[in-house]
Amino acid sequence: GKAYVRDKVCQEFQALGKEDFRTLTIIANSRKFSNATFEEISHLVHEIVSLAETCCVEGADPSCYDAGSSALSAKSCGGGSPFPAHPGTAGCCAQEGLEQKLCLAALRHPPQQLPRYLQPSNEELCQAFKKDPKDFADRFLHEYASSYGQAPLPVLLGSTRTFLSMVSTCCISPAPTSCFLKEKLERKTLSLLTLLSNRVCSRFTAYGKEKVTFSYLASLAQKMPGASFEDLFPLAEDAAEVFSQCCDSVAEDCMQKKLSEHTAKACGALLARDERFADCCNGKNLMQSYFCILALPPAPAPKLPEAQKPTNEQLCGEEGARHAKRYLFELARRHTTVPDAFLGKLYDASEKVRVECCSAKDASACLDSKRQQMGQELPPFLEKANQLCGQYTKLNFLDFKKRLRESLMQTMPKASPELLGQLVEQRADFASTCCTPNSPPLYCASKVKPWAPTAPCRAGGQPLR
Repeated sequence: GKAYVRDKVCQEFQALGKEDFRTLTIIANSRKFSNATFEEISHLVHEIVSLAETCCVEGADPSCYDAGSSALSAKSCGGGSPFPAHPGTAGCCAQEGLEQKLCLAALRHPPQQLPRYLQPSNEELCQAFKKDPKDFADRFLHEYASSYGQAPLPVLLGSTRTFLSMVSTCCISPAPTSCFLKEKLERKTLSLLTLLSNRVCSRFTAYGKEKVTFSYLASLAQKMPGASFEDLFPLAEDAAEVFSQCCDSVAEDCMQKKLSEHTAKACGALLARDERFADCCNGKNLMQSYFCILALPPAPAPKLPEAQKPTNEQLCGEEGARHAKRYLFELARRHTTVPDAFLGKLYDASEKVRVECCSAKDASACLDSKRQQMGQELPPFLEKANQLCGQYTKLNFLDFKKRLRESLMQTMPKASPELLGQLVEQRADFASTCCTPNSPPLYCASKVKPWAPTAPCRAGGQPLR
């Protein structure tokens, strides 16, 4: 209701003060409208701060806020609105009164798949800061928050605050180079936390809790294929629980505290079993350890017997989802360079088959039919993905592109040089973005055609063959 909206905004304004409220408003709206220009965000922030400044003071008319927010909605719906454009605006503007305002407030852009913020050199930072400190701070807040908008709000606030403090301190220091070096070392953990939480929360938002549990499980299985499902599944469940508690939390230390606790559990369970995990866990703070574990490349696939498929009764029983995850886990540890984007498609396909067949009149016949199709189509699907990302992992980038071209020339001997060049670039772009341990989930999923029995696999817009 309108009283709640007014009270929430005014409580924030009075608790934070005008400048901190303004900073929070820039960050919150840059996260929400990640594709908006700086000018569009500036217009919106100016209006919101003016509304709070006028209507949240002692003695303000109770109708002040309602009238001001109605005027703001009308401006959003008017022709040539200076605020961030959104395809849902027209639908909101067809409503009236409070419904219209709440609808407009709920609009948001999809998050950026690849962060675009690149930190300038120390000299460039100081040059921009000295020219106009306020404009520098506003532009930085907008660009950083829109790039890392999936990180929890308290993490973003802490990271931007310490960054701006570093710039304002070091740019007036008599020894700026050593000042920047010292300050960057001090905020290294917070910088890592921002980067990591943006990555994990992007995946959690895209996948949901069940699928992110599988994604995390598969990633661990590929880094440590000798470990069992029972070793790794509890850690994947624990990580998914951390993300579900902290990605949308406004508690100041939720992500750092819970992620540190999770990392301690992972290190306790795994460091004695694997040298690479031991290297990540020894002598570092827990955030650095977690970053190190996430960045580990896949291990060579061990020689294992063929993965045992779950029975029809298991798939349609109470523990059906767990049995499906166990089988996909077994595939992941046998194909350690198949990337998350492909495994995610397998997960979606297996869940779709399970839901469809287990509710069919003859569940066994349905599952048997799908099982036969998957038996024919799954091996080449996995092999192509494993080969592409396996070569990318082992070779330097130029050799990888050379190998791609040679492979395509063999399979497509009549293709023109232009087409070959285009296909090489498409696949190289896919591999460099999506074969890495921390690939952007929605972007990479969009490059792989939805996989299900009888559906061919495509990457980079072209068949993977």
